Amino acid sequence: MSHHIIGKLLQGRYQIVQSLGAGVFGQTYIAVDVDYPENPKCVVKQIKVSSSESGYLEMLRLLFLTETQTLKLLGSHDQIPGFIACFEENEQFYLVQECIEGHALTAELPIDQYFGCLWSESEVVEFLIDALGILEFVHSQGVIHCDLKPENLIRRNSDRKLVMIDFGSIQSIDFGIGAELPIYRIPVTSLGYIPPEQFIGQTQPNSDIYALGMIAIQALTGLEPLQLKVDPYTNEIFWRSPNTPVNDYLAAVLSQMIRYNYQDRFESAGEVLRILKQIVWETQPSEILEADSQFLLEAAKNPAPVKSSLLFTGMKVGLAANSLLMGFGVYSLVNNAPAYSETDTLYKAKKEYQAGDLEEAIALAKSIPSHSNVYPEAQATIEEWQEQWQVAAQQYEIAQIAFHESRWSDVLHAAVKVPNILYWQSKTDKLIQKASVNIEVQTQDLLVKAYEKAEIKDFSGALQYLRQIPQESHAGALVQEKLAEYDRKRQIRAAYFLQKAYKKASIGDFDLALKFLKKIPQDTLVYAQAQVKLNEYTQKQRVTDDNQKVAFAKRTNSSFSKNSATKIEYLQGVNYLQEVNIR
Repeated sequence: MSHHIIGKLLQGRYQIVQSLGAGVFGQTYIAVDVDYPENPKCVVKQIKVSSSESGYLEMLRLLFLTETQTLKLLGSHDQIPGFIACFEENEQFYLVQECIEGHALTAELPIDQYFGCLWSESEVVEFLIDALGILEFVHSQGVIHCDLKPENLIRRNSDRKLVMIDFGSIQSIDFGIGAELPIYRIPVTSLGYIPPEQFIGQTQPNSDIYALGMIAIQALTGLEPLQLKVDPYTNEIFWRSPNTPVNDYLAAVLSQMIRYNYQDRFESAGEVLRILKQIVWETQPSEILEADSQFLLEAAKNPAPVKSSLLFTGMKVGLAANSLLMGFGVYSLVNNAPAYSETDTLYKAKKEYQAGDLEEAIALAKSIPSHSNVYPEAQATIEEWQEQWQVAAQQYEIAQIAFHESRWSDVLHAAVKVPNILYWQSKTDKLIQKASVNIEVQTQDLLVKAYEKAEIKDFSGALQYLRQIPQESHAGALVQEKLAEYDRKRQIRAAYFLQKAYKKASIGDFDLALKFLKKIPQDTLVYAQAQVKLNEYTQKQRVTDDNQKVAFAKRTNSSFSKNSATKIEYLQGVNYLQEVNIR
């Protein structure tokens, strides 16, 4: 079906010239923008529409509009394509984004374990740090990519940095996919990189971490995800063999990135980044450490060198204790670490704070001794936490009250003021998502009413409905366009009524002239002039009415004089009525 669209001109502007391939949620194309002389390239994503039912389309339309602002925000990152436009045409939904000049990561990965260059440890670490840095930003905006694979990571020609593409399939972290993902709907190129939970509608932020882990393992082993063996009892992936040139610490990180149960993986991209940056990488792959009590004892007694962090030492101990399980992905890096240093204690406190446990966070920060170098920072952090927490709680309460009172714009205004605390932001994000959807529903309703008024040329009524549309609506550009259009038409119509009034007055039909003048809206350019003419024609109408009464009276008197008998009868009738009134 994709070849049918080649050559098609969308929105009279974007001409499809090439198909790039299919993703989980749609088809991607290269297009040229014919509005510009140089015809610059852009990428057009056609969102997959699985039903033509009006209810389904309306819901998809609302969700599509809701995602627009998120896509714009994501496009502000240097390593994510810039957002250009989104539109609906013939019940199909399209996204237009910046075209990145470069090649897909697929071209750099080894074809198999015997052909092509396997990546070194340093290359894998460099790749992970680069990709996780982008992913950390993406997740901070409340979205999950859902379809990370080598094809969706582009090595940019200009600076050799990675660029993450194909955000047409992003999903809200709070909403998730919302339904099971049948395997027959997934392109072959995505299989293996999509984690188990995504197939049952339980997509998590660390579902993207799983995908990056699989890409890194492919780079080290030359094996694609579907070629790797799976433990039939635990469902964990066997990826590390004796011939795999990787040190134990990197192996531990990768294995935890691809754990079968998402709850056993790293929680966030930032957590993986922190551990990767703390590891001191050796030039040669290290041998698996022997798990003997003597080593554990020595490791516990002897602190790590200055250049190595305590967390790194803790990983060594943990790996030694679990050496028999190395490569099976059934160990945990974090749980095996020894006591934290003061720096790590503060880090853990910050993590508790972000997770919503203020008391535990303060308790941990206060446990840092006064002689520690991080003590001043810990004390300042406690004070800052208390202030921010109070602000967050107040703003969340304001947002919640506004939500229950259906004041959707006020919900967004309050939510923006919530400090950067994940616990509170996750709570307000749910209100934001629902308020945003309600704003779009309200917008659609008001737009329909405005269009109905415009159809009967009641542009003042149409403008009243348009002005009720919240500024936060994604239809903002359309609303501004219609406001200008209807105001212009209202001014023209007002001028037309004024001219019609002039013409009717010129032939003495002041009654109809006044009717035209009364149709002229108050806030139009000719309103003041219309009011002057309204007073003038009202006076002339009265004079005309008086003249008509006099003329009528004259005709009546003339009729009486011509017929005296009738006049006598008339006078007698008047006398009779007077007598009756007196009685």
